[in-house]
Amino acid sequence: MLYFLKLTAELVGLFFAISFLVGLGRYFINPRSRLFQYAGKNKLLSAACGALVGAVTPFCSCSTIPLFVGFIKSKVPFSTSVAFLISSPILNPAILTLMGVFFGARVAVLYGLCTFFFAVFFGLLLERLGFEKEVYDVNITGGSEESLSWAELSGTTGEKIRTALRNSLIGSLLLLRKVFPYLLFGAAIGSVIHGVLPVSVVQKLSSIPGWLSIPVAAVVGIPLYLRTETIIPAATILQSCGLGPGVLISLMIGGGGASIPEVSLLSSIFTKKMLTAFLLSVFIVACTTGFIFNQLLG
Repeated sequence: MLYFLKLTAELVGLFFAISFLVGLGRYFINPRSRLFQYAGKNKLLSAACGALVGAVTPFCSCSTIPLFVGFIKSKVPFSTSVAFLISSPILNPAILTLMGVFFGARVAVLYGLCTFFFAVFFGLLLERLGFEKEVYDVNITGGSEESLSWAELSGTTGEKIRTALRNSLIGSLLLLRKVFPYLLFGAAIGSVIHGVLPVSVVQKLSSIPGWLSIPVAAVVGIPLYLRTETIIPAATILQSCGLGPGVLISLMIGGGGASIPEVSLLSSIFTKKMLTAFLLSVFIVACTTGFIFNQLLG
């Protein structure tokens, strides 16, 4: 019960804070600017920018969703938004630094290249396949001022600040109210399975044939709700249990890139088709990167 309350408070606090900051940031993001118009025409650059933004924002999987919603509402290209959603929880400076410390620079570089490439690839692919239509209307705050940039707001600087703060606060509360049941459900599920220790799971994984252990690890990682940064220092322990490099990477990406709390939140803005496509994308990223690691480092 204590863990459930702690996890719920953490998720609610993070979700609200990031939603509020994103709401403020939207006043300085003009979808009609030349930058966004150019990015919209150059799909590869657009998706790469999304993955790069994700790579420098050390968010967990749940914390990326408010910013993803902000991208969608700001009419940022869909490929950019998806690339960010995939890369942010599994690729950031902290992860690469820890990987470099525990495994060496070669492993860190390889991991960074693989996750960045696949985030861009699936961002482009899902947009190409028309999955942009599979996102529910998330423009829930309404109001004509919502779509204005900072330069278009009327009044003095103080009045503009108050307007931006008020609209961002209201928008954050409305968005939180919309997703709160899903967040609560995800926290409850996460609390129930909290007692499942990764080491005990890993010991079972080590007995599975190599060709099957990587996809199994990707699936197992999802309910564990792992922060990628937290599992890296424990890598030596996991390896001593018989975990190979590919299985370890697959477990990290599966747990960091998609978790039950995140899936619960995404189900409030994604159709079942889009949610399935996202989970399949993370699964493929985890498995493919794992197999690459096995081939090069195993």
